[in-house]
Amino acid sequence: MANPPPQLSVGYSTTIIPSNQDAPTPRPDTKLIPAPPFASPVAPRFPPPPLSRPDQIPSPSMRTPTMPSPVNGIRAGSPAPHLSTPPGPPVFSSPLRPAAVPFRTSPATPQPVAFSSGSSLPTSLPPHFSNGSIELLHEASDATEQSVPDPESPYVLFSAHKVLKQKKLANIPSLGFGALISPGREILSGPQIIQRDPHRCQSCGAYANLYCNILPGSGQWQCVICRSLNGSEGEYIASSKEELRNLPELSSPLVDYVQTGNKRPGFVPVSDSRMSAPIVLVVDECLDEPHLQHLQSSLHAFVDSLPPTTRIGIVLYGRTVSVYDFSEESIASADVLPGSKSPTQEALKALIYGTGIYLSPIHASLPVVHLIFSSLSPYKLNNPEASRDRCLGTAVEVALSIIQGPSAEMTRGVVKRIGGNSRVIVCSGGPNTYGPGSVPHSFNHPNYPHLEKTALKWMENLGCEAHRHNTVVDILCAGTCPVRVPVLQPLAKASGGVLILHDDFGEAFGVNLQRASTRAAGSHGLLEIRCSDNILITQVIGPGEEAHTDSHETFKNDTSLSIQMPSVEETQSFSVSMETRGDIKSDYVFFQFVIHFSNVYQADISRVITVRLPTVDSVSAYLDSVQDEVAAVLIAKRTLLRAKTFSDAIDIRATIDERVKDIASKFGSQMPKSKLYRFPKELSLLPELLFHLRRGPLLGGIVGHEDERSVLRNLFLNASFDLSLRMAAPRCLMHREGGTFEELPAHDLAMQSDAAVVLDHGTDVFIWLGAELAAQEGKSAAALAACRTLAEELTEMRFPAPRILAFKEGSSQARYFVSRLIPAHKDPPYEQEARFPQLRTLTIEQRTKLKSSFLHFDDPSFCEWMRSLKVLPP
Repeated sequence: MANPPPQLSVGYSTTIIPSNQDAPTPRPDTKLIPAPPFASPVAPRFPPPPLSRPDQIPSPSMRTPTMPSPVNGIRAGSPAPHLSTPPGPPVFSSPLRPAAVPFRTSPATPQPVAFSSGSSLPTSLPPHFSNGSIELLHEASDATEQSVPDPESPYVLFSAHKVLKQKKLANIPSLGFGALISPGREILSGPQIIQRDPHRCQSCGAYANLYCNILPGSGQWQCVICRSLNGSEGEYIASSKEELRNLPELSSPLVDYVQTGNKRPGFVPVSDSRMSAPIVLVVDECLDEPHLQHLQSSLHAFVDSLPPTTRIGIVLYGRTVSVYDFSEESIASADVLPGSKSPTQEALKALIYGTGIYLSPIHASLPVVHLIFSSLSPYKLNNPEASRDRCLGTAVEVALSIIQGPSAEMTRGVVKRIGGNSRVIVCSGGPNTYGPGSVPHSFNHPNYPHLEKTALKWMENLGCEAHRHNTVVDILCAGTCPVRVPVLQPLAKASGGVLILHDDFGEAFGVNLQRASTRAAGSHGLLEIRCSDNILITQVIGPGEEAHTDSHETFKNDTSLSIQMPSVEETQSFSVSMETRGDIKSDYVFFQFVIHFSNVYQADISRVITVRLPTVDSVSAYLDSVQDEVAAVLIAKRTLLRAKTFSDAIDIRATIDERVKDIASKFGSQMPKSKLYRFPKELSLLPELLFHLRRGPLLGGIVGHEDERSVLRNLFLNASFDLSLRMAAPRCLMHREGGTFEELPAHDLAMQSDAAVVLDHGTDVFIWLGAELAAQEGKSAAALAACRTLAEELTEMRFPAPRILAFKEGSSQARYFVSRLIPAHKDPPYEQEARFPQLRTLTIEQRTKLKSSFLHFDDPSFCEWMRSLKVLPP
């Protein structure tokens, strides 16, 4: 049966992909991470945050990022699919050296599931054929013999490496089956490049691949998706298996079809990938002195970090919009437009066709740009921050107009196509309260709900307009003034951008400015997913929407799901949930993911990824192939999609409880003469990952403000696997003598007074110094320096860049750290040691002292929570 065309409903979603692609260590294993040398941060430095408390150790300057490592995972589909679209996601890089893991509750590195889960995707085995009869080009006799995941294939991560044949068991929703797809992620070794048209199935549109049956005598090949026989125009006629093996698409699970000069006469290779895509900074001029000083420092450092050929524009907004002109080499001058209404066509024509230059290469205008930033002045009037007139909507309209330039008047055939997406980066310190898309200063305004609804629609339309012109709008907010996130979010989301909140305009803001400007991998993105007939896509969560049928090629029996992506970026992923239609009879099921996009060099790429998963009857074999971390991230995204408000989040915590109970009853075993169930040992990591999700910032009470929760949620739903995993469950690393780091379970038993601990929670990284260690000046300084360097390396390519905060034991700020750890001190000693073996090295006195350092509170430990569900902890 053909898949019914899925209906995609808009929602938010995020995905993240690990940048550390070393093959993951299986389960608990002892490893040590060498402490990074005390590298001094590379310039430019960002100033420290404006205010620091006496008990809070200021975090170090962040190093300027080099090119971000591509990180992206994507996947989509749905029976009555649900496509969700949040803002741009962040990127997670694990340390340059693989982390050591002495005890492990949450694995150090996410376990990449290469392309095929359970069976490796061989690239070197020769095609097999005999006397013109059909035989599989490459068919493993035993899938498990070749189950070495390919560490260089992080585009698609499946929740299990095998598929259950029985529909009843395969479709148990509490565990579920699916994949994370990262369309914008690059592979370190590079995919196989093919510069010719692909061979495609004339029935369903699937691409020829290494799993196809080949008739070497006639060159015909059989599609793995619909089993139709297709010709190859003689290309697959071969006299020996070696010949077919030399064709990239018949030997590799991942290939790129590249079209450059033939269909793009204007294609010119450029040495700098961002050369032709301008960046316009839209800056709030209603800031008080302390905020403005930090913003100026961040802006100066940002423009110094840009490649010399980058074209930049600067727009300021308050009650009016000022567009800076670079036609004078030593003078900062600006044209001013009213902010109360959208600019008229006449005003824009006068601006664009006048003598001013509003986009200029950095190498030609750097002195003027620095002069503009230095001349910014603080807000002069006496209005409170939230009541100042800010015409953010009008300013973005003007920024889009100067990016379009006079080309808007050209005929369509002549419009120059820029490489990649242009970017508008908004630096905002407060809500949009003036002009189009604005909301009243006060929530008490009698017509506020209606005006907010109108503003939401206007902002969404502006975001769609930006997307039509290949421009991404990122909104970076900072300071203490609420920015009315619900009103600004649609603008970022519809354009393919991201909205991020910062404490201030200091170092993290400055780093995010730089990473936002360099993170795009491509534009004009389209993702197609094709599956074997017995697999049904039920839901897609990610930064895209269902593509219109006229926007892509279709075939007569094409049942693929097509998703349009506003931008193709390293930091995004799609979460795809699947079910089986009925019992599966075949030994394998097949999946093909095709990502079409234009890269920054203006070449058209079609990236084809083909995955084959073995099917099994044995539930135990299936559970053994489940990837706990990928499964946890997929569950978390499906769960969080429904938590639109804090009250939703409270209700949804109960669904996690029910999920754990259901997995235990369906896949676990009941204890004799008891109502307790034993959780399946093959899924030992899963419940703790879900417990962290339940009490952490995404669903728990750690984050207090609804705006912050909304931003985190949208970020998570689109984020790559790496970042998603860390946002759901933190990673805990303890500094050791000799300059190494040991990975520990994220339990409060790690808070030993003579230790320094790093806790990576995705958008926040905390460094905690025990009181005894802090009292020893030399030792604590060395430990703190090592922890800071490790924190920077862990997050070097992550977007958004996290806050890095350091605290001493006993300080009031240390509660931020404590609240994210499981209170394992409440468990009996034998259970503490079973989950935290490092305790066995402590003396009785040290154990007593550690126990006495904890305060009593009601929050249950992981073991207490599991028992309350009538389930024995794994």
